[in-house]
Amino acid sequence: MLLHLDASARRASFSRRLSALYAETWRAAHPGAAYVHRDLAADPVPHIGEAWTELCDHVMAHQITDISRYEEAARTPARRAAWEIVKPLLDEVVAADVVLIGTPMYNYSIPSSLKAWIDQITFPRMSLAGRSFVVTGARGGAYGPGTPREAIDHQERYLRDFFKGHFGVEDVTFVHAELVNARIDPALAHLRERHEESLATALDDVVRVAAAQEVAR
Repeated sequence: MLLHLDASARRASFSRRLSALYAETWRAAHPGAAYVHRDLAADPVPHIGEAWTELCDHVMAHQITDISRYEEAARTPARRAAWEIVKPLLDEVVAADVVLIGTPMYNYSIPSSLKAWIDQITFPRMSLAGRSFVVTGARGGAYGPGTPREAIDHQERYLRDFFKGHFGVEDVTFVHAELVNARIDPALAHLRERHEESLATALDDVVRVAAAQEVAR
């Protein structure tokens, strides 16, 4: 199954354009596979509350590592209400072979809508190993290797570190379109050609990655 998430506040965004192309290509290569799309901007996931922390504490205290047993923590009305939010999100991730995330860089990091989704589905010592994660990103400036702003890229670095460090996911691919602000910011107009090159490369890479992506499990 392909789980496709979009987080951009813009309905016509570069991260959405890239993720849509990936999804289209992947689905053509896997015509019998299931597909779920969740728009985190249009239909936001609630931020976690105290009852969620109680679910998390129960899982930790009882050393529960089997995701199918998490529901055991929903022992009060408040916890059950929190679990009703978590369950469909978690079910989608567990069922997925590939998790596709279209996200812009906002203020050097990720949108709060994506962070809310991550928080809701994340529990202690949780493994999603065996799945593939693909992130199609868009950034207003240039943050790639060797650029002056490489050190303040907390979009790719955060997601890569989290997926590997917490979920145990080794197969993570990033495709970015950079310098998108060159289209609207007069101060960056001289970089428009570099942006167009970055976008063209990203579109090509998305097709290549999606066409080659195997069903992981």
